[in-house]
Amino acid sequence: MVSPFLFFPGERLSIAELTAACLDGILVPLGAGYIPADAVETPWMRARSIAPLVGERWAAIRLSAAWIHGGVLTEPYRHHVQRVAATRARAPHDARVVSHEVRLAAADVRQVAGVSVTSPVRTLVDLARSDDETERRAARMWAADDPGARDDAVEWLARHPRFPFARRAADVLAQTAAGRSESQPTS
Repeated sequence: MVSPFLFFPGERLSIAELTAACLDGILVPLGAGYIPADAVETPWMRARSIAPLVGERWAAIRLSAAWIHGGVLTEPYRHHVQRVAATRARAPHDARVVSHEVRLAAADVRQVAGVSVTSPVRTLVDLARSDDETERRAARMWAADDPGARDDAVEWLARHPRFPFARRAADVLAQTAAGRSESQPTS
């Protein structure tokens, strides 16, 4: 689907025309495309902007999914994708994409602008259980800003006690809950 606010190289304009529009301040890069400089970034726009990177057989995960859902504000330099197709798929050949072969459960995937993305709850759990401090920091910030998402993630972990690194995720989310309760004034 062609959006009047999202431009991809070769779709309606060449890369040279898109770059010139960026230099003139008319467009700004977003994902694999470009949007008008005064356009509002929405989850739909963010998801659609990385559609060429994700493809049909993969889902955006981790910081990529958090960025789409609005859990983090800055687009990650590299987008992480994970297989959603029933059969093995050829990984995207792009330096901006890191692929993970383990298949995602259908219950953990949502469609945003025709792009598969892990649900906000699964995304927060994945960030909290990560061995990457940047991702854990993003999980703590998201959980602190959205206590409802944090509570949903804690409930998800309770329903999936054998999930890999669930204890690490629970600890990260518990630290966030403890930090919020300590910082709130008492009546």
